[in-house]
Amino acid sequence: MKYLIKKPDTFLNTLNEDINAILQKSFDNLFPEYIFHQELKGMAMPVDVKELEDEYCVKVELPGIPKENINIDINKSYVKIEANKEMEKEEENNKQKYHKTEFRYGTYSRTLYFPYEINVESSNAELKKGILELHLPKLHLEDKETKKLEIKD
Repeated sequence: MKYLIKKPDTFLNTLNEDINAILQKSFDNLFPEYIFHQELKGMAMPVDVKELEDEYCVKVELPGIPKENINIDINKSYVKIEANKEMEKEEENNKQKYHKTEFRYGTYSRTLYFPYEINVESSNAELKKGILELHLPKLHLEDKETKKLEIKD
């Protein structure tokens, strides 16, 4: 009789995926629709999304990524953020040997969808100390004042 031998890391990954699937199903029943839909592609960067009365404030962690390597596409209903973190080039004369590296390199991507339309023209972004901050004003199609509606014959 042969036994299936699992390595600890494989076993833990499988167990973690099973637990996540069970929790996902449980919470999906409690909260069937998410207010803010998001799409993850590639490596995802951590975000904070805050809704204020007149705008959305989005903070994105992008440590070590210069603004030249960040691309933001904005539409009235979503924001797509892509960032590329490149590995530092080593000189040929300098023979270095890594004993451990946990930095992630490559393309980070995140798309956030919003329940209210965004005023694309008034939106802005700034990068300070590895935190990208987006201010996305909501598009108000109607004034807040009450208007009298005339009835036509």
